[in-house]
Amino acid sequence: MSSSVTLSAATRQNLLSLQDTAALTSTTQNRLATGLKVSSALDSPVNFFTAQALQGRSGDLNALLDSISNGVQTIQAANQGITSIQKLIDTAKSAANQGLSTQLTTTGTASTAFDGTAGGTVAFFVNGTSKSATITAGATIDEAITALNTSAGATMFSKDTSGKKIVLNASADVEFSTANDQTLLGFAAGSTTNTDTYGTGNDTISPSPDLTVAGVEGRKKLAEQFNSLLIQITQLAKDASFNGINLISNGDPSNKLHIAFNEKDTANLDIQGQDLTSDGLDLAAIGPNSGATPNGQGNFLLDVDIKATISSLGTASDTLRAASSTFGSNLSVVQNRQDFTKRLVNILDTGAANLTNADLNEEAANSQALSTRQSLGISALSLANQAQQGILQLLR
Repeated sequence: MSSSVTLSAATRQNLLSLQDTAALTSTTQNRLATGLKVSSALDSPVNFFTAQALQGRSGDLNALLDSISNGVQTIQAANQGITSIQKLIDTAKSAANQGLSTQLTTTGTASTAFDGTAGGTVAFFVNGTSKSATITAGATIDEAITALNTSAGATMFSKDTSGKKIVLNASADVEFSTANDQTLLGFAAGSTTNTDTYGTGNDTISPSPDLTVAGVEGRKKLAEQFNSLLIQITQLAKDASFNGINLISNGDPSNKLHIAFNEKDTANLDIQGQDLTSDGLDLAAIGPNSGATPNGQGNFLLDVDIKATISSLGTASDTLRAASSTFGSNLSVVQNRQDFTKRLVNILDTGAANLTNADLNEEAANSQALSTRQSLGISALSLANQAQQGILQLLR
């Protein structure tokens, strides 16, 4: 049969106090080690689960920040593309204006005196527009010049100081249909026939050695430069992508950037892509067959075509400015939500910490107090046992 040890009331009370102090010391040491006053649901169910919910939402929003950041970079890539395209547009405008200011001239004096004995019809082109002048048999040089200028619609033909040779001085590109058209007026014949120069059936002979044509090649090179810039615009628009998303090379409704601002995607922004390539900006390449322009009248030969091109470049600039404004507005919204989300994550983390984190200064002070209390408890327990030690002395 077992027996129990009988403790005095004072001893038992001091022992219980020491046990309570030891339990508090253990709790304080755990808080100091973990930094948490609520480390499990056993410590405080309400605080523990509330903090978990706050931390869970903070984690979800933190994950969204990466997506929002990618969205910001995608919009910035598109905006940078627009800025660079605008510079190319400005360069294209410069080329077109330079073409418009490049003067077309055809000048020269016939090497042979005019002889209108046989007469005939002279077919020629002024800036690609077909003209025809009938010179009657036996016509004088003055009559021939009158017929030519009437057909041309401007004073282009005159006679030299001798009064026998025809002089051509035109602020335009003047081409003759055949060698006979040149020789009939006394100009030396060209050597090469160019088929369908200004459309089907509109052949021309190469310029007479007596004539000098200026400005045509210069305008043609500027047209080629313009076409090269259109290619660069398209290539640049297609390169303005980020993470596989391009907002300025495809205006299809399916091409859009979706950015979620909260974990349930109930707050979001859809940014529609636009087609800012040369085709999307309605910029057509200049060539021999530019739109409805007949063969040969492309290449910036006609002032009206150049002016139409300059107008289309102005419209393209307006489109770019509108797109830049739209993307800029969207970028401002996304950056604002990015900053808001960062601050909200900080608030959620702080709220969770307030519910579970321990005050380490307070816990350190508690540890010191409990250490002192434990020493005092041991001393009190010793004093409570002194009465029994007196009886022990009697037994000795």
